[in-house]
Amino acid sequence: MSTEPRAGRPRSSSRETLAEAACELFLEQGFEATSVVDIAQRAGVSRSSFFNYFGSKSDILWSGLDARIGALESRLRADETMDAAASVRAAVVAVASGFTPDPLALAIVNTAAMGLEIELEREAAVRRARIASAVADRLVRGGRDRLAADITGAAWGGAVLAAIEAWARDGAGRTSLARFIERAASLAAGDPAGAVRQLRLVVQAPEFEEALAFYRDVVGMPQAEAYEADGGARVVILDAGRATLELANLAQVAFIDGVETDGDAPSERLRVGLEVADTAGAVERLAAGGAAVEASARETPWRSLNARLRGPADLQLTLFQELGPES
Repeated sequence: MSTEPRAGRPRSSSRETLAEAACELFLEQGFEATSVVDIAQRAGVSRSSFFNYFGSKSDILWSGLDARIGALESRLRADETMDAAASVRAAVVAVASGFTPDPLALAIVNTAAMGLEIELEREAAVRRARIASAVADRLVRGGRDRLAADITGAAWGGAVLAAIEAWARDGAGRTSLARFIERAASLAAGDPAGAVRQLRLVVQAPEFEEALAFYRDVVGMPQAEAYEADGGARVVILDAGRATLELANLAQVAFIDGVETDGDAPSERLRVGLEVADTAGAVERLAAGGAAVEASARETPWRSLNARLRGPADLQLTLFQELGPES
């Protein structure tokens, strides 16, 4: 590649020419050894013209993504829709809109040749943090507690940067970034492989505050979202970990009742099972918090420790602790 300055006005825009010149020089002599003056000379523009387009040589690599992160931040700040999680997903997926191969993609696949290992690692962390902060703030406004929101935000920030890296290494010009962002969004949101993304049990709770305090504070389900509407309407969504739907025929219901109880606390049509780390301790804690014990803890033939209780909002609960194989 020639190191002579380009003469006359560049045929493409100065911004594009500067980016092209910078990438050439980064490949030829490395990122650290390349100065703004070197880039301006290669592009055939003045040093002051460089700063009309970029604040630093690092901005050449990151400006395209930064513009999209800025749009994501603005979108989430302005969003007031009911479903914060859906808004986050939509804003993240929009990052891929119109994203074409740029200096960042080239830098990712030529990291070693350009001497960009430290630069990319440091600057990627800044972008992950920006996305994480924007996502967490939106989730908190939607009712999620700060710890859960911060963890989820960090997952989204990591997902976006990981998707961009995977896209670049796969051959950014051969496929759309949207495909990678969509997959990363599903992974960050914890979507399962099936068509149903979440199982949510909706419980009518006339004594709302009592039920909320019990399931959130005593049982230990963190608050994920909360909403209010006209007429005193309130709903709180609590995070209960992994959700599954267990379907049992009548013979199985009779069998499990014989295992879990003495026959005096038969299963209702709907019973909520909660996996815990310590059944005996959880029974004691929940009983002190207002639950009625219907069947004390007992070991099952399949090596779990189960107990049955009656909780607020008239929910029948089974607490179960997986004991694992016998040693």
